Amino acid sequence: MKKKSISGWLAVLGLALGLTFSAAASAESEGIAWDKANTKTNDMAALQNGAKLFVNYCLNCHSAAFMRYNRLQDIGITEQQIKDNLLFTTDKVGETMKANIDPRQAKEWFGTTPPDLTLVARSRAGHGGTGADYLYTYLRTYYRDDTKATGWNNLAFPSVAMPNPLWELQGERRPVYTKVEQHGHETEVFKGWEQVTPGTLTSVQYDNAVGDLVSYLQWMAEPAQNTRIRIGVWVLLFLAMSVVFVWRLNASYWKDVK
Repeated sequence: MKKKSISGWLAVLGLALGLTFSAAASAESEGIAWDKANTKTNDMAALQNGAKLFVNYCLNCHSAAFMRYNRLQDIGITEQQIKDNLLFTTDKVGETMKANIDPRQAKEWFGTTPPDLTLVARSRAGHGGTGADYLYTYLRTYYRDDTKATGWNNLAFPSVAMPNPLWELQGERRPVYTKVEQHGHETEVFKGWEQVTPGTLTSVQYDNAVGDLVSYLQWMAEPAQNTRIRIGVWVLLFLAMSVVFVWRLNASYWKDVK
């Protein structure tokens, strides 16, 4: 009975591991590898630039309904700067960041309602990395595709409904593929990019701008994250010191008893 029980458990364990590796292999085969985002949630200048990019290029269609404009003061933007540079004429500094686009029109134009972006940097985490890694890759892998209704496609999100919101900054590019033989079949593998028309930013400048935007999106998903981490470090240090005192107090207490 014991041998049969052990064999049964081994079979179940083997099946579970097999399914896990199969799922991982399947996931890795979908899409491209995500680039590592250099997020700077402690860099006030980067967060301020990211907030500006978000309001100018994202907030037209996407809301951040769980974030208020006045919370931007946490990253060093004054209330007057918010009013002068980041608010639409009808908005107030205490209101949430809502898009002006009509959801019904957006669904008609793009085929789907643009999602809220407040928590997108947390919700997009997956097998390829963090949500920030996905967004950093996604915003840098748009390319022109005349077969799509919007004229755009994306390597990280094939058949994406949204056109490239930053195309003026990045310019137009097309992916370059190379043919390789895998498992006896010839397939095309992504090799790099070819610039078709230039943008207002160089490639390095654009990557830095996207990094700032992604940093802001990550900060917006949890504005208290940096404070939480700082407090957590001090709590752990306090507990570590407490363990030493308690250990010595325990030894002193039981010294005479022994």
